Amino acid sequence: MKSAADRLAQLLGHFLPGPLPVRVRAWDGSQTGPADAPLVVLRSPDALRRLLWQPGELGLAEAYVTGDLDVEGDLADALSHAGRSVRDRAATRPGPAGMAAATALAVRLGVVGPPPKRPDGRARLTGGLHSVARDRAGISHHYDLSNDFYALLLDESMAYSCAYWTRPDDPAYTLADAQRDKLELICRKLGLGPGDRLLDVGCGWGSLTVHAARAHKVRVTAVTLSRAQHDHVAERAAREGVADLVDVQLRHWRDIDGGGYDAAAAVEMGEHVGDAEYPAFAAKLHGALRPQGRLLVQQMSRGSHAPGGGAFIETYIAPDMHMRPVGRTVDVLEDAGLETRSVESLREHYATTIDAWRATLEQRLHDIEALVGTTTARVWRLYLAGASLAFSERRMGVDQILAVRPTREGTSDMPATPAAWYAPTGPA
Repeated sequence: MKSAADRLAQLLGHFLPGPLPVRVRAWDGSQTGPADAPLVVLRSPDALRRLLWQPGELGLAEAYVTGDLDVEGDLADALSHAGRSVRDRAATRPGPAGMAAATALAVRLGVVGPPPKRPDGRARLTGGLHSVARDRAGISHHYDLSNDFYALLLDESMAYSCAYWTRPDDPAYTLADAQRDKLELICRKLGLGPGDRLLDVGCGWGSLTVHAARAHKVRVTAVTLSRAQHDHVAERAAREGVADLVDVQLRHWRDIDGGGYDAAAAVEMGEHVGDAEYPAFAAKLHGALRPQGRLLVQQMSRGSHAPGGGAFIETYIAPDMHMRPVGRTVDVLEDAGLETRSVESLREHYATTIDAWRATLEQRLHDIEALVGTTTARVWRLYLAGASLAFSERRMGVDQILAVRPTREGTSDMPATPAAWYAPTGPA
């Protein structure tokens, strides 16, 4: 009698020629596939049934987050190996005889049946795309998961964005150091000094807001759509003695009022704006700045021939996210009247940052599962593993774009040589 693994290999052979891209252990304990490949464990026929009802990335992801499918060893390594193997071969669609044989194998494996229950945690947004209410719900889905969760995952700065690793080979250099160096780099690029006014759009948990106020005596208007983040930043500013310099506002970027800011920053917030809305977002930032005011946009991008986000991320992590190649973002900013002064890629920095978050998640997995549940913990394990690969394999990037609002005469008051931006920093 054939084992489940043997039948599975036959079934997959109808769709993917050649050896299996991974080694598979089926629910009956049988195994198949290359001995030196990562081991994927199918704990139930439901793992395959999910793919039957929802082929592709999302079906595989839900099989993993429910525990119907698991991976022994490093998840990112397994995803990378499987991805390379599949990309090197063209999938095929069997003819009528092949489909009949595949269907018979699926029946014998117990795969055919009603759709399995979907896991918890899917985003369920309603209303017009990028309406204020829908944007608020999308931001809440991701960022209001729990302040305590993010405190477990992130370093003490609560910076949830790409760090800047100036001493990656120094074993004493930590994620917190790299985040501090990122915040200081942003402040230097913006030329911030005492009394300057900074608009921090999408302020997160206040890492840039508080750093700019504390280290540079800047007056900061911090804007967020997340109630949990708003309350956290207000409490944090009071706790760190800069409440007199920080104004935290719970509002949509469209509702930002006033102008005359010396500088503005949007750190990994533009991905949530939307493609059609981005010209208006760029115009809003231009209008908020005084002439010669500077703008720093740190934003994720996608490769020119690579998808951004993907079904899993858009369903479970960041609904309605949109990324474009970085050059297109520069075009939109320039169309709004801003002059781009520099574009710096931080792609490798992000892979290192995400791997630091992954290590923390594994170290604190028990506490994270106790706080948000096993399913959500597995969602984040998969999300961070996939994100690390996307940056290391150049399917996604992240860049710091520095721009300025020129005067009517076209002057920008920007340094011709920016070497001072990269001067070494000490503890903040």
